[in-house]
Amino acid sequence: MVRELAAYERAEHEARMTEQQLTDALTGPDAALFGHVAVDAAGEVVGFALWFRTFSTWRGTHGIHLEDLYVRPGQRGGGHGRELLRTLAEVCAERGYARLEWSVLDWNAPSIGFYRSVGAQPVDGWTVFRLTDDALTGFAADRRATG
Repeated sequence: MVRELAAYERAEHEARMTEQQLTDALTGPDAALFGHVAVDAAGEVVGFALWFRTFSTWRGTHGIHLEDLYVRPGQRGGGHGRELLRTLAEVCAERGYARLEWSVLDWNAPSIGFYRSVGAQPVDGWTVFRLTDDALTGFAADRRATG
């Protein structure tokens, strides 16, 4: 399903994770990733949510960053995504976490509509920045004085 999500987000070329990496991230000795699955009436897994803890210096508590929420196309509209998201909201409420947040691609109108329908609001005034691949390793290795 991770590959299906990557295809949906038009980013198949970026999906490099192996099944072993996912298993290690969820269950290994340094596991910092958590997950939930949605199951249909026949017992088939039809969706998933992967998340990790964050911290808010403003609120002084942890929160959840939803890394990915995915429901297979044929199962959308059946409440699986809503229940996955509700489960994460319950985790926040039970643990006293202040935030449940995620990113969504600007062009993904169906997901944006869904998120708005549950009361989520976009965070204006913030832009996501990311270092990856050569930029990440190059910056990590660069110890030159900056001035």
